[in-house]
Amino acid sequence: MYCVRCGVRLQEGVERCPLCQTPVWNPEGAAAEPSFSDRYPDPPRSRRYPIMAFIAALLAAVSLSCLIYCLTNEHGVSWSGYVMLGCALVYFGFLFPFWFKRREPLLFVPLAFLLTGGYLLYVCLKSGGRWYLSFAFPVTLLAGALTTAGVAFFRFGKRRRLLKTGILLVVIGCSAMLIELFQCITFGGRMFTWSLYPVCGFSLIGLFLILCGLIPPWREYLERRLFL
Repeated sequence: MYCVRCGVRLQEGVERCPLCQTPVWNPEGAAAEPSFSDRYPDPPRSRRYPIMAFIAALLAAVSLSCLIYCLTNEHGVSWSGYVMLGCALVYFGFLFPFWFKRREPLLFVPLAFLLTGGYLLYVCLKSGGRWYLSFAFPVTLLAGALTTAGVAFFRFGKRRRLLKTGILLVVIGCSAMLIELFQCITFGGRMFTWSLYPVCGFSLIGLFLILCGLIPPWREYLERRLFL
């Protein structure tokens, strides 16, 4: 056995080199003892669940307080129905998915728009309006369909993202004319007063991205720049 620093031959049983005082390292003895711990580190505790529980309790307290106030002073649900359903919409539509470690956007995105449509239906019925079927329902359905389609594009297809983004932007721009059409049918007014602006803006950007997606050098350059 030799010293690992100066190379002097050492006698058996010594703990330090007599020349340089370096501790003796025995590879056979060192191999018998593990150089690492056999315990796994504890997983970090997530702060998400206490925050979500606090927000849920806060929304429930606000809803209950408004309901008690209306029942006491106005002898009915009155405007507290808007508050309670609004809190339920915020929680189940936007906060409830965060309880899950693995969130599925194709499930929760349509659910959020479905709850939004239900809330608008309650507002329409409560206020005595007639704008739900001709305006709120088709607009909510259109927005939900476009959002779900966009999520599906980017979740299941990693190729040709520029082309898909361009097509989606063109469709979003053209959908502005449908929204204005529903507005004119429901509330009256002239057509093409504001929808041409988003149509032109989104369509120009979308056509540019489609063109870049079809030309390989442009597509490679933008994908490197945008980390796609």
